[in-house]
Amino acid sequence: MYQYDQTDHTLIKERVVEYRDQVSRRLEGNISEDDFRPLRLKNGLYMQLHAYMLRVAIPYGLMSSDQLRMLAYIGRKYDKGYGHFTTRQNLQYNWPTLEDTPDILENLASVEMSAIQTSGNVNRNVTSDPYAGVAPDELEDPRPYAEIIRQFVTLHPEFSWLPRKFKIAITGAEDDRAAINVHDIGLKLKKNAAGEIGFIVLVGGGLGRSPFIGKVIREFLPKDDLIRYIQAILRVYNMEGRRDNLYKARIKILVHELGIEKFAGLVEEEFEASESDILFIGRAEEDRIKAFFAAPDYAELSDDVPAVTKSAADDAAFAQWLERNVLPHKQPGYALVNLSLKPLGGVPGDITSDQMDAVAKLADKFSFGQIRATHRQNLILSDVAKRDLPALWQELVRLNLATPNIDRLSDIICCPGMDYCSLATARSIPIARRLSERFNHLDRLIDIGEIRLNISGCINACGHHHVGHIGILGVEKNGEEFYQVTLGGSSSEDADIGQIIGPAFSSEEIIDAVEKVVGVYISNRHDNERFLETYRRLGQNPFKEALYDAP
Repeated sequence: MYQYDQTDHTLIKERVVEYRDQVSRRLEGNISEDDFRPLRLKNGLYMQLHAYMLRVAIPYGLMSSDQLRMLAYIGRKYDKGYGHFTTRQNLQYNWPTLEDTPDILENLASVEMSAIQTSGNVNRNVTSDPYAGVAPDELEDPRPYAEIIRQFVTLHPEFSWLPRKFKIAITGAEDDRAAINVHDIGLKLKKNAAGEIGFIVLVGGGLGRSPFIGKVIREFLPKDDLIRYIQAILRVYNMEGRRDNLYKARIKILVHELGIEKFAGLVEEEFEASESDILFIGRAEEDRIKAFFAAPDYAELSDDVPAVTKSAADDAAFAQWLERNVLPHKQPGYALVNLSLKPLGGVPGDITSDQMDAVAKLADKFSFGQIRATHRQNLILSDVAKRDLPALWQELVRLNLATPNIDRLSDIICCPGMDYCSLATARSIPIARRLSERFNHLDRLIDIGEIRLNISGCINACGHHHVGHIGILGVEKNGEEFYQVTLGGSSSEDADIGQIIGPAFSSEEIIDAVEKVVGVYISNRHDNERFLETYRRLGQNPFKEALYDAP
């Protein structure tokens, strides 16, 4: 993984000193809250319903065991003993005091972490495929390019006050696990007819009040032009994006209003006018960054591990976990292991400090000291020798991190909702908990198969409800919480925005409503047909009839 150079260390150290002074002046009353707000947002600090919330950047979701230990320490000393992983592969603390936040940032800096550009109208954390570098279906590891982008946009003076926040995602795999279609810029590594590797470039994707699927602006962009082309997109957005209306200030609205052809023309003009020699990546810089992501020192192992096969035959629980949470690895004898942060009745994405410490120890023992966060709010140990799977599983069971539900109905994406967020219009965590309790029987989850259920507590869609196979949006009506259901969404390579199925349900009705949706699917699916396939074949009418007792 990337390691800070002297420039990085100096930048972060100076930022902490600057922020400490800003906090001191705020506490002394020398800065008003209105003046302090943009300063704290530049350092990842939000004011939530009950307390401040601090969001820590985890670039492309990759962290070392020492970094995770520091996150555990901060949660224990400055919060309530836990953290919350987000859909941008970051981590949030929900209860820090303002007085403590400079010390938190200083602690983060000691392990090469920060909260820079985790909030505000800037380029947010660059996200990527959580299986990057080890996925069998991968053309090339996208993380070096994510790091190059991160270095380019971090504190870039021209892009520090964009019309609105800006999000970039990148993948190198056939299966889109980075949700590139719903980002301001989506990048996918591609090989052209000449055998050269470059990028497909999408723009204008996004969720929130006005959800859009991104549109292709370049079918093939040479690698060396990546930064220059991103700069061109950002410049067009910065110049043309609306600043008169908060809700219309996103690039997706600009692309929609201008049309993709006109927007692409503006980008190409800016791209051609830019200085190619300055922003040209080149092989030397590419190789320098790639060296930070070199494969670990794998042992020569066989994919055939009789002891694991026997353990699965002897223990049904281990076999279920193996089937659902363990995935193939491009290196023979190794596996990808998903750690579920969605236990029965738990808060999706939450992890205690004790669990973080334990996972860090397991990463050192079983996965070369690295951990990954996913945009689905789980963790990954990416380089586990197959022979170690039974021992690792036993440890994860003890830690309550072995629920075999990855991509099952109880693997719920969920925002903090009105329990924490000042923008929320309804609670989301209690709904997620009740759903996990309703669908808590493993045999039933297996029978239902792959269903991605996402919950947002407001129209800002931090829970990505628009692209859930089943999406739930919390809304307020006359002081009461109601929940709108969407069906048919997807954030994968077949990305689509879910359709609103009908009137919203009360908090008492919503669990039964999901049950009815699942029932229609079970009754109408063909052999081996997943929920999304069944929904697309049937359309919404059978589901609407079941939900609203239509004749």
